[in-house]
Parts: sequence; structure tokens; C-alpha cells
Amino acid sequence: MEEMKARRVVDRLRELGTDADLARVGVRQFGVTVKLPGKREAIWDADGTASLEANVMRDGMLVGYVPEIPGSADFDEDEVVDAIRSTDYDAPIATRTSTTPPPEPALPVKGGLYRRFLEGLRWR
Repeated sequence: MEEMKARRVVDRLRELGTDADLARVGVRQFGVTVKLPGKREAIWDADGTASLEANVMRDGMLVGYVPEIPGSADFDEDEVVDAIRSTDYDAPIATRTSTTPPPEPALPVKGGLYRRFLEGLRWR
């Protein structure tokens, strides 16, 4: 996922009450990390491919995954947010639910007042 797109997706997820953060996987490889119950986290689209998929990790061990979502290479940011929020992560092979959960209270944006300075004035 492109860095700025990943940042906008993280911001939108946090606005909807989902505990998300930017995942930095390598040089110029970014994704979205979503905190899950049971000390798990889903790492979305951090492998550099165009399609959307995720690994579900607990303590650095793979405990599940979300298979590639068909057609996700053409998703806009709202569709990516909806796909992340409407996934049922409880099974080892996660599936998308037919409904998106209602929004919860918004979480604060990461970085606060010094956000632009922390990232080298690269915000667009």
C-alpha cells in the first residue's frame, strides 16, 4: 500500500473507533495494523502487492490470516476501511461479514500537535 494512502486509511479507521496504526514493514513498504482482542493484531497489505489481504499475529506468531479479497486491487480508501472493519477475525481463516459494525467513539489521531514534524513535513 502506498504510504499516504495507508496513513489516510489509519486516520479513517481511528475516526470510526478502530485501534489502527501505520505498519512499516520495510523500506517503502507500508500497511495497516489493527489491534484485536486477545493480544492479536491484523497486519493488512504489508507485502507490497496490489490486492488486500492480512496476517493475524499474536506475539510474533501467525495465528490466522485473511485471504486475498477478490477485486480489492481496485478498492478506493473507503472500501479498504469497510473491508478491514467488516472482517471477522475469530476464525483462523478470517472472512468478511455481510454488515459493517457501527462506529465506536473516535480514537485520537496519532502524532498530535507535532505530527508534521515527526514525519519530516511529508503530509499531503
